[in-house]
Amino acid sequence: MLTSTVCAALSVAGLGIAALAAFRRRFLAATRIAAFALIPAGLVMTGIIDWITGLVLKPTVWAGFGLLALSVLLFLVSRFAERRSGRRTERRAAAAAQPGSAVAPAASAPSLGAGREPGRRPAAEPARQGGADDFSDIEAILKKHGI
Repeated sequence: MLTSTVCAALSVAGLGIAALAAFRRRFLAATRIAAFALIPAGLVMTGIIDWITGLVLKPTVWAGFGLLALSVLLFLVSRFAERRSGRRTERRAAAAAQPGSAVAPAASAPSLGAGREPGRRPAAEPARQGGADDFSDIEAILKKHGI
């Protein structure tokens, strides 16, 4: 009963605002406002408002929503745990199938370069000066694209 009164008041207020907009010769805006103003009255007349208020104000309905949320949460947790445990067993099976140690092999000589030590720079490579050489590759890209 109270919801019907509130919706009727909203519709009347909206139609009053639409009448003011039409009085100011803003007919397109007045038409839109009237369309929105008639929605609450239409919802009350169809009975949707009574159904919604009955749904929202019942504690058993909220308990049902809580149980549904709990079930979705439990489902997601179980899926996450299943994926995580599946990856571990796959890793264990792959490690057991490979013979040898679990330590990575040392770097091979070709990856270090011929006669070079990993921490030293070659003597023939000049040290870069300030900012002039830093942007040479960027300049080349810009010239390539015509910028």
